[in-house]
Amino acid sequence: MQPSTPPFDERLTAPRSWWFIALLVGIACALMLLPLGTLPLLAGLAGGTVLSAVAVSSYGSARIRVVAGALVAGDARIPVSALGEAEVLDAEEARAWRSYKADTRAFMLLRSYIPTAVRVEVTDPGDPTPYVYLSTREPQALAAALKAVVPPQA
Repeated sequence: MQPSTPPFDERLTAPRSWWFIALLVGIACALMLLPLGTLPLLAGLAGGTVLSAVAVSSYGSARIRVVAGALVAGDARIPVSALGEAEVLDAEEARAWRSYKADTRAFMLLRSYIPTAVRVEVTDPGDPTPYVYLSTREPQALAAALKAVVPPQA
């Protein structure tokens, strides 16, 4: 592996069905403007489709990376020195940690369409965040990347 290549990089893209729904929103906008004529109908189709596609793209643009001594999840950048053990969560355990086991102080980058996740302890005593919850399609790879860069705790 080249030194400039991050050990883990994942984009939490939206599922294909969401893109189909974006098209359906455009069709619905077109149908609402149907009584006004052909030009408004086409404008509604184009405008509704583009706006809903931008919303889907924006929601699916979140990235999780382990790079340059930090865990970058969405807008958060957490130094690996502040992280503890990474726990791989299967679908059932991930559901529990994002519902009844969840701590309101935790940082969560979750996507409902991704069933698996990783939970990483935050060991920095100055940080009130108990853990980081990250939805990921590759939980074992993320945990392995974090294990490779997180220094062992004393």
